[in-house]
Amino acid sequence: MDVELRGITKRFGPVTANDNVNLTIRAGEVLGLLGENGAGKSTMMNILSGLYAPDEGEILIDGKPVRFEGPGDGIAAGIGMVHQHFMLVPVFTVAENVILGVEPTGRLDYLDIATARRQVRDINEKYGLQVNPDALIEDLPVGIQQRVEILKVLFRSAEVLILDEPTAVLTPQEVEEFFGIVKSLRDAGKAVVFITHKLHEILAISDRINVLRGGRITGEGDPKSLTENQLAEMMVGRPVSFDVARGPFKPGDTLLEVNDIVVLRDNDEVAVDHVSFHVRSGEVVGIAGVQGNGQSELIEALTGLMHVSSGEIDFLDNDITHASVRERHRLGMAHIPEDRHKSGMIGNFTIYENMVLDSYYEDRFSNGPNIKWPEVLRTAAQYAIDFDVRTPSVYLKADNLSGGNQQKMVVARELERVTKLVIASQPTRGLDVGSIEYIHGRLMNSRDEGDGVIIVSSELDEIMSLSDRVLVMFDGRIVAEFDAIAGPLDKNAIGLAMAGVAA
Repeated sequence: MDVELRGITKRFGPVTANDNVNLTIRAGEVLGLLGENGAGKSTMMNILSGLYAPDEGEILIDGKPVRFEGPGDGIAAGIGMVHQHFMLVPVFTVAENVILGVEPTGRLDYLDIATARRQVRDINEKYGLQVNPDALIEDLPVGIQQRVEILKVLFRSAEVLILDEPTAVLTPQEVEEFFGIVKSLRDAGKAVVFITHKLHEILAISDRINVLRGGRITGEGDPKSLTENQLAEMMVGRPVSFDVARGPFKPGDTLLEVNDIVVLRDNDEVAVDHVSFHVRSGEVVGIAGVQGNGQSELIEALTGLMHVSSGEIDFLDNDITHASVRERHRLGMAHIPEDRHKSGMIGNFTIYENMVLDSYYEDRFSNGPNIKWPEVLRTAAQYAIDFDVRTPSVYLKADNLSGGNQQKMVVARELERVTKLVIASQPTRGLDVGSIEYIHGRLMNSRDEGDGVIIVSSELDEIMSLSDRVLVMFDGRIVAEFDAIAGPLDKNAIGLAMAGVAA
C-alpha cells in the first residue's frame, strides 16, 4: 500500500505546524523521518493516523483520496502507529493485549481466546517476532514489550507502520534484533515510517530519509550517500558538532558517598539492592541500564523523593539519608528528573513560575513573604533565551509548550543556578540534535567548573560520550564499572552488562 500526503497544512491558532507538506510512503520501504522539536513530525503523523484533520491538502492511498474522521478510520485504512510509550496492560497476557478492542468471538458472542492465540502465533511466525502469546506483559523485558506493540498493529491488518522513537529503551543488542524485525516487515511489503533522533540508526535502517524543519520538508536523500553531519545540518539549519568538548579530567574530593543503600517500591519489592558508589568533584559518573532496573528509584532516593530503607547517603560531609528535598537543594544539589510531568514542572503554571519552582524562596526572588516578580520575569526570560525555549512569551502556560521545550525549560532552571552536584536523569530525552549539543555542553561546563555530575540515560551513546566512569545497573544492583579515562569504553561489553550477562 502506497500513501501520499499532498499539500498538507495544519494550523493551531497563529502557529502553523505543517506548511504545505508533501510526503510519499511506499510499500516495501523504510522511510526515515527526522526533524527537531516543533518541526511538525508528530502533527503530520497524527494527521496520517486520523487523529487530526488537515486544514488544507489531502491524503491519498494507492492514488485514491481518503478522509479520516478519527483514528478508527486510520486503522481501518491500514495505518498503524506504535507509540514511544507502550500502551499495554501489565497483568494481561500478550494475546489479551493484542486483541484488546477487536476481540474475536464465537458462538453467543463469547470471547474466542483460542482463535486469538492462534492468530497471534501466526503473525509471530510470519514476521519472526518470537513472542510467547501466553506470557504476562509484566514478566517481559522492554524489548519484547516493544514487539507486542508491533503485534497489536499487525493484528489489525496494518499495511503502514509508524514507529515513533522505537529504540528509546532498548539495549544495543536489542536494537540489532529490532532492526531485523523492521527489515522483515519491509521485505513482507509493509511500509514503515521510522521516526527517531538517533542519526546513526536512521542511516542504518532507512531506504529513504525526509527531514522536516519549521513545518516544511527541507531535505530528502539516500542514506547511502548522507552523513550524520549532513542530516544534522538539514535538521537545524547550521553545522552541529557531535564531539563533546571537555576539559582535562581533574577529579577532586568526594562530594557524594552512597553506602549500601536499599530502596523499596510501594509494593515492598526491592528496587535498589545494597548499592554503593561515590562521585567526586570534576567527574561525570554515568549510570547505564535498561529501564526498570532500579535507576529511577536510585535517583529518587538520592534527591529525596523516595525513602531509603537502609544504608547511608553523604553529601558534602552531611548525612542526607533522610533530608528533605529542599535541604538537598540548599546544599547545591540540582535534579533534572526523568519524568518532567511528574516531578519537573506544573503544567498549569506559567513558564516564569516553573523557572523558579525550586528557588522562589531565595533572597534574589523573595523579600520575606513577597516574591519579587519583576526579577522572576527577567530571569525566566533570560533562561528561555539561553536554553532556546521556543515560546512567544514566558507568560505562556507550560502545558502549551512542546515536549522538547518543556524539557529545556526544566534543564534551564536546574543548570542556571549555583550547584555542587548535578543529577541528570534522561536530560536530553525527546530533544533534537541542536538542543542535545547545547545541553551536553552545559553539563560538561558543570563538570569542568568542579561540580560532580551523575547522568542516567537510556541512550548508551550519550552515557559513553559524557562519562568519566560508567556504572551499569541490572536488577537493582551495580553489576559492572567501566573507566573511560583508562581507555575507550567497550559498547558491546556495557550492553551485555545491561542485559545481565557477566563479563
